[in-house]
Amino acid sequence: MPTLYHHPMSTSSRFVRLILSEYGYQTELAEEAPWEKRRDFLTLNPAGTLPVYVDDSMRALCGAMVISEYVDETHGVLKRDRRLLAEDPFQRAEIRRLVEWFLQKMEADVTRPLVRERIFKLQMTPDQGGGAPDSKMLRTSRSNIRQHLKYLGWLAGSRTYLAGDRLSYADLAAAAAISVLDYLGEIDWSEVPAVKDWYQRLKSRPSFRPLLAERVRGVTPVSHYADLDF
Repeated sequence: MPTLYHHPMSTSSRFVRLILSEYGYQTELAEEAPWEKRRDFLTLNPAGTLPVYVDDSMRALCGAMVISEYVDETHGVLKRDRRLLAEDPFQRAEIRRLVEWFLQKMEADVTRPLVRERIFKLQMTPDQGGGAPDSKMLRTSRSNIRQHLKYLGWLAGSRTYLAGDRLSYADLAAAAAISVLDYLGEIDWSEVPAVKDWYQRLKSRPSFRPLLAERVRGVTPVSHYADLDF
């Protein structure tokens, strides 16, 4: 069976897991701590980043964008109205733009530093960069959340789904990021009703159930994390 190397608090890993679940892919999950730089993992992906998908022939696909494009080309094209990447070239471009926004820009501004300071550093040794959270980094990341949620709220309030009239990679990328922040209790849902309505729809999908059931060692999620009506 194919294997997906991932981390539960990796936005890109969650994005790929949602895609695979939406398309009915069966995979083994192998949790990887990228800061450990395991030799066997670096053999699969010299960049040492997540996620990595290894098929039954031991061929490795590295990175969320590479994996998502591969899945679309091999399976998405057969799904017709359930395809997560649109047929229209301009629409595909918009989906890719938003995926890049949530997996790269929001990741750099908000999600990655918060996860590193609040979760990863608790599991890292001092030699790996572990230790107490950097309060300045936390303040900076939290100050960036509001603008990203404002933009997400505009998308959710003006479109049926983030990139158009049907579910797409854009929604799954955004939901992956939001789910990580929600686990950490970093979102004030009372300030973003349009985002909350959109996220409730995504959160209620069967593909989300494994994510909502997971727990990270040493960090308890916010009380409403797994609630579909919150």
